[in-house]
This record gives sequence, C-alpha cells and structure tokens, in this order.
Amino acid sequence: MAELFTQSPAVFIAVVFAFALIIGSFLNVVIYRLPIMMQREWRDQCLEISSTPAADLPEGSFNIIVPRSHCPSCGEAIMTWQNIPVLSYLLLGRKCASCKQKISARYPLIEMLTAVLAAVCAWHFGFGWEALMAMGLSCVLVSISMIDYDHQLIPDSIVMPLLWAGLAMSLFHPMAGTETLFVSPQDSIVGAIAGYLSLWSVYQLFKMVTGKEGMGFGDFKLLAALGAWLGWQALPVIIMMSAVVGAVIGIAMIIFRGRDRQLPIPFGPYLAAAGWIAMLYGEAIRNTYLDTFL
Repeated sequence: MAELFTQSPAVFIAVVFAFALIIGSFLNVVIYRLPIMMQREWRDQCLEISSTPAADLPEGSFNIIVPRSHCPSCGEAIMTWQNIPVLSYLLLGRKCASCKQKISARYPLIEMLTAVLAAVCAWHFGFGWEALMAMGLSCVLVSISMIDYDHQLIPDSIVMPLLWAGLAMSLFHPMAGTETLFVSPQDSIVGAIAGYLSLWSVYQLFKMVTGKEGMGFGDFKLLAALGAWLGWQALPVIIMMSAVVGAVIGIAMIIFRGRDRQLPIPFGPYLAAAGWIAMLYGEAIRNTYLDTFL
C-alpha cells in the first residue's frame, strides 16, 4: 500500500480525501459536544458551591461517544446510512428523515473543508510522516476555529495536547539540510515561548492602555502551539496575516452588517488559518518579503 501511494500520488490524495470526510463528520461532533461538556462541568462545579440553577444542559451520559447523533429539532436518532458524510445530506434533500426540518449546511461544509485541507496536505507533502502530521494539525485547527467562532473560547483540552504534540514532534527532527515539517527542538521550544509571550504582551499593553481585555488566553496558547509545530521563524508570518485579515473582516462586519464594535470577535480562526498557510507556504512568504523589502 505504501508503495502504491508513493508511486501514485493521485490515489493517495483520493484516499486521504475520502477518509478525511469521515474525520470531518467526527469533527462536527467534537465542535458541537465539547463546549456542552465543558459547560456541564462548569455547572457541576458551580452547584457544589451554590444552589442556583445553571443553564439548561443535557442530562445523563454525554460525551464525544454517547449519546448517538440525533436531529437537533426532533431528537430522533440518526441511522448509520443517514450519517454518510456529504452524501447523506444530499440524498435526504438537506432535511431530517423524520421531522423534515432543514439540516444546516454547516455540517457538510465542515466535512468538505476537512477533506479539502487534508487533500491539499497530501498533495503538498506527498506520502509520508509530514503529510500525516500536517493533516492532523489541519483537523485540530478546524475544530478550534469553529468552537472559538461559536463560543469565543479555545478549549485547553484541545490546544494544550496540540502544544505538547508539537514539542514532542520536534524530537524526531531529521538531519540538517533536509526540508520537512519537523522543526528542531530548539526552534520548537523557542517558538512555543515566543508565540505565547508575543500575544500575552499585546494583551497586557492593550489592557493597560484601555482597561479592557483585547483577547483571550486561548489565543496565546494557540499561537504557542503553532510556534511549537512550525518553529519561531513562522510566527511573524502568522501574526501578520492573522492581524491583517482579522482587522479587515472586523471592520467590514461593522460597516456592512452593523455589528456592534464592542462585541468580541474571535481571533482563533484567523490564527488557525494563518498557521495553516504558514505550514505550507511560510518559508516562501518570508523569502518573498525579504527579497522585496530588504
């Protein structure tokens, strides 16, 4: 199989795309359930010190595995054949098989996004460990982005293992002179420290000047994780791209959609997108910048 994937990149990309669709379906579960699991844990902690009722949350066993996936409108369990990524959504006419309520297009879009990102990683790196690492990082970044978009939080249960995984991967850095996604332990450690402190410093300065919190600690941890995976050299590109895109989108939402400028805008998706681009093209972007301006 490894020989087939090595000799036939198109087959490898096709297999990755199909498998990543299934992973994308699982990510939909993570994106929806993990914040609820966190809220249930917070509620239980609050109830230990207060009898005040907390938010209405599912009772009984509730985690990534149980209960079975169900329709958010009628609660009917989703059968296996109704849960085939993208295909079931189309065959069911974008409606629940039981209550006929419309199913959000977000579910197949996340599945397709995961598959496309994984396929691009397979195409860019070719068959090998680098592609596997890149695909894993891509999947985690999709989850982080959507959870932060929905709830303005980046769970420690996702971002901290991502940080430690990046540091651990650096231990397998190959011999000097080879170009891979692996970075040296020194670059990884410095990247994690610099990633965290750079945004933490901006946060502290902004708070000192305005008296307000400009971003959350999850953003610091995410940039630290990206620094651990990609090395400190990727941080300027990530910070620049995420800041520019975040500012442009934020201003556009205020102007064209009348969004209250006081409402928080999640920064995690911009960091994740910039990190993914830097993973593939960070060195080329740096070299282009240096050749143009220096």
